[in-house]
Amino acid sequence: MSELVLVTRRLFLRPPEVGDVAAFAPLIGDFDVARNLSRAPHPYPESAGHEFVERSVQTRAAGTDFTYAILRKSDDAFLGCCGVHLKEGNVEFGYWLGKPFWGRGYATESARRLVAYAFDELGVACLIAGWFHDNPASGRVLEKLGCVPNGAEQRDCLARGHAVYCHNVKLDREGFERAMP
Repeated sequence: MSELVLVTRRLFLRPPEVGDVAAFAPLIGDFDVARNLSRAPHPYPESAGHEFVERSVQTRAAGTDFTYAILRKSDDAFLGCCGVHLKEGNVEFGYWLGKPFWGRGYATESARRLVAYAFDELGVACLIAGWFHDNPASGRVLEKLGCVPNGAEQRDCLARGHAVYCHNVKLDREGFERAMP
């Protein structure tokens, strides 16, 4: 099976490759990025990047996780990652961007394409996601996609070394379609 590349107006989304590690390790290694993610360590060594790529290949083959590198079309710059994965019987999606790329609409653009892929190609009926209470920008991205509140919990954050209050959301196809621009 050939690897699927997802395309938006400004971006390419493709499975991460070993050659990406040198570009993404410094981006996700920024504490301001890692603190908004559950499973990213801080500091972030390149060895963690290699493990991440290897794991993404294995979980894609198993059909449990579909991770994508986010690349800008104009210059092939590595911006971040997004993905969908099975979590406790649900399908969760998430994303991160390197700090130099914040505030430009890339998170919304890539997440919108990822969600469409989950609904259209993977046949997912409903997605879940979460955002830490002190990351309202991520909450705004999820709201733009049509996500609705679905409770809250304390969620572990590896970079911070403790659990953080997390707003949970859910998204079905109808809500997503209503939110489309």
